[in-house]
Amino acid sequence: MSTTIQQIGKRLCARRNQMNLTQEQLAERANVTAQTISYAELGKKAMRADTIIGVCNALKISADYLLFGEMAPKDFSALEQKLSQLSPGQYRCIENVIDNFITALNVGTE
Repeated sequence: MSTTIQQIGKRLCARRNQMNLTQEQLAERANVTAQTISYAELGKKAMRADTIIGVCNALKISADYLLFGEMAPKDFSALEQKLSQLSPGQYRCIENVIDNFITALNVGTE
C-alpha cells in the first residue's frame, strides 16, 4: 500500500489511543466494522469517503488532520471549547505549560 495510506493509519491509531478507545469502540461510534478500523490503521486498505467522515466525527478531528496531518479550524475549535471551561487561573496555568513545552521542543533545534 502507499505511504499516504500508512500515514493515515498511523494518525488514526494515534488519535484512537489518545482517546483511550479500542478498535471495536471506534468502529461502533463510526458505524463501521472493527476490521475496517484495523485495516485502515495497518495501511492495508484505504477508507471510503463515508467511512472517513464517520471516523473523523467519532475521533473529533478534521479530515484535514486525518488525511494530510494538517490542523484545521475544527481541530482548534475543539481545544478552544475545552479551554473556555477553565477558570482564569487554570487557563494561565495551561498557558505556562504550553509555553514550557514549546521551549523544550525548541531546545534541541537551536
